[in-house]
Amino acid sequence: MPLGESTVLEHALGGIRRAATSMRVVAVVPEDRMREAEAIARRVYGDDATAFVSIAPGGPTRAASVAHGLEALDAAADVVLVHDAARALTPPELFDAVAAAVLDGGRGVVPVLPIADTIKRVDPDGGVIETVDRDALAAAQTPQGFPAGVLVAAYRDLGDAASTHTDDASLVAAAGHPVVTIRGSELAFKITTPADLERAEAALGLRAARAVAQVETRTGVGVDAHAFDPGRPLWLGGVLWPEARAGLAGHSDGDAASHALVDALLTAAGLGDIGSRFGTDDARYTGASGAVFLRETVEALARDGWRVRSAAVEIIANEPRIAPRREEMQAALSAVIGAPVTVAGTTSDGLGITGRGEGVAAVATALIERDGSRPPRP
Repeated sequence: MPLGESTVLEHALGGIRRAATSMRVVAVVPEDRMREAEAIARRVYGDDATAFVSIAPGGPTRAASVAHGLEALDAAADVVLVHDAARALTPPELFDAVAAAVLDGGRGVVPVLPIADTIKRVDPDGGVIETVDRDALAAAQTPQGFPAGVLVAAYRDLGDAASTHTDDASLVAAAGHPVVTIRGSELAFKITTPADLERAEAALGLRAARAVAQVETRTGVGVDAHAFDPGRPLWLGGVLWPEARAGLAGHSDGDAASHALVDALLTAAGLGDIGSRFGTDDARYTGASGAVFLRETVEALARDGWRVRSAAVEIIANEPRIAPRREEMQAALSAVIGAPVTVAGTTSDGLGITGRGEGVAAVATALIERDGSRPPRP
């Protein structure tokens, strides 16, 4: 179902992705929607989607679908959370709280909310039998968490009887295992009616406004210079210049523009510099292209929660002339870092190695951002 500018499943996966606890996901979906679910997972997790999200086909009942999901689990999993994707706005903190409670107590854990309405027990004809004490009642939510072995064994031992249970907590309790509750979240409501969808849209508007206020933004600057080497091809701005009289000296391809951009990104995120991360003593980077450094840098930023918003590179050189291939370099660099990059060229009026025609220098700036409401991942 569409929800805002994306889908219910995309929002549900997004909450998991933003949790501080690193979790792998098995998304159990109708068999004819598995490709669509894979595409949604890629929108949320990017290139890491296959490492963090598996897609499994659903079954004819809720219990059968959960069983299919359990079959797809990583064998090393010690805690399993079962979550309704229809609770699409469940905050990341609730996933963290449930997982921590299972680890701490070794028992099943269910998030709940107190019942606000007066509850009546009625007969089939609608007559009131009694008023139920709501202080002894709670509304169960998801994610519900369990030691992995406990949940897998409960489904195996109960067999077909598992389908009589409306949630996993009741199934685990029926198998003789303890289940405790923690406080749930008002945002973890289930989208089942058009009114629920309207409520979710309204909540997204409030969350979006808060998110804007919590975004942390940083800028970084990077500088690099390389001398010409007549024995090498010229790589500059992620582009090969076959007509150039000389390439750039260096342990790698000598692409001063790409290297300056790497430093701009790393300094913005406080993750060191190109020398400390891609040192000349590391044989893996002998002759490596600037794209390799940029790609690994963007991945390092992503692990720390950073997204690249934009960047700019100024190339300082008498040759080659930058203007004829500016757009090509912009496209190449933008494709690697996943954000717009602008490129410009200038000279140094005869000063320094660039002015004397001995090499090329570059200065880069980068703008990055991340959600300021949570700490970076380790």
